[in-house]
Amino acid sequence: MTKKQLAAEVIRRLKDEYPDAGCTLDYDDAWKLLVSVRLAAQCTDARVNVVVEGLYEKYPDVAALAAADVDDIEAIVRPCGLGKSKARDISACMKMLQEEYGGKVPDDFDALLKLPGVGRKSANLIMGDVFGKPAIVTDTHCIRLTNRIGLVDGIKEPKKVEMALWKIIPPEEGSDFCHRLVYHGREVCTARTTPYCDRCCLKDICKKKGVAI
Repeated sequence: MTKKQLAAEVIRRLKDEYPDAGCTLDYDDAWKLLVSVRLAAQCTDARVNVVVEGLYEKYPDVAALAAADVDDIEAIVRPCGLGKSKARDISACMKMLQEEYGGKVPDDFDALLKLPGVGRKSANLIMGDVFGKPAIVTDTHCIRLTNRIGLVDGIKEPKKVEMALWKIIPPEEGSDFCHRLVYHGREVCTARTTPYCDRCCLKDICKKKGVAI
């Protein structure tokens, strides 16, 4: 089985297993997803979803958050960890959105990368979830599972994993595929325990079959 064939079968099975998988960060506007994905670094999505409620109650739009004092932002987002750097990035990002894009999030990948605190993972998430464009989000679940399954070979650098996956994942499948990897990585192909291969829908085609990596 070629890697493309393996990818197609993995996509098919994960679709059956997690038909409704989507982003686990709560948002109803693109700028809120930008904020949440920055806060999610080294923090659970569940905690981020709670913390941002207080943030948006006090600062309900881009203009309000752009005008906010960084220390005030930090006081609210501190429970997510790395409060100082996250607050600084969020403030700078909102200022740039307000000043250069009229408070709107650009739908251009390279423009997103120029926003403070936005890397390839965040930019891909925005492109796929907000704008419905081809995207591959190489978070920790994606990197771990694609190596474990055998879709990539011993590659741990996010950008290199992304580039390898672009060669074998159909563009229209990338975003949803990565969301399904998150669900599968949390529920079955876990990182901190031996993976539950006995109930894995990929157990007969997975390269590692229970070897933690």
